[in-house]
Amino acid sequence: MIWLRSLLFTVAFYLYSTIVALLMAPLLLGPRAGVSAALTLYGKGVAVLLRVIAGIRFEVRGLENLPKGAALVAGKHHAFFDIFGCFTVMPSACFVLKKELSWLPFVGWYASKANMIVVDRSAHSTALRKLVRDAKDRFTEARQLVIFPEGTRKAPGDAPDYKPGIAALYRELEMPVVPLALNTGCHWPAHGFKRYPGTIIFEFLPAIPAGLKRGEFMRELESRLETASNALIAESAR
Repeated sequence: MIWLRSLLFTVAFYLYSTIVALLMAPLLLGPRAGVSAALTLYGKGVAVLLRVIAGIRFEVRGLENLPKGAALVAGKHHAFFDIFGCFTVMPSACFVLKKELSWLPFVGWYASKANMIVVDRSAHSTALRKLVRDAKDRFTEARQLVIFPEGTRKAPGDAPDYKPGIAALYRELEMPVVPLALNTGCHWPAHGFKRYPGTIIFEFLPAIPAGLKRGEFMRELESRLETASNALIAESAR
């Protein structure tokens, strides 16, 4: 049954994504707000497909910890749904994307129109300076910046590997960081097409205050994210 439902979901997901991508094309000629609104609706549509076809519900906790205006959110990253899910609760979300994604048709076009931040990870210090500069620019629009500190998807239980980008943003922007714990990988693994019934949970944790030293901040971020995400993973296993 899981195999069949996963297959049906995969077909429906790519068909739905293709249709939405084509229908959204005229929005590329308009203001950013149009694309942002469409991405929010798209994310909600993916959540509906998950629930109806794959038997996977989507729950968000801790929204009281998420500021209404400009915010810096650092989240775990298990699956593509981490992006779709964020769109449903942060309509003006701005993601930090690796450069390779900007080359993809439609994905790159909409990311550019939505004014996402594209980073060339091979550029090292130059990339960090651009990341900070672009983040400051996005915050002039009171947007919520989402970064995945490990830089790529990780399977539940994998050893953490936090990159320096979030530390640079924390230091230069001098603002709190809201950790986002999740268990997406228990139901939408990073690899393979099987989708496992249950509940995907996003949990926004209390913000880490600004002003900590780099090492202290990184330890605090990793501790909070890993502890909370592991608790959600354990909850999924029950």
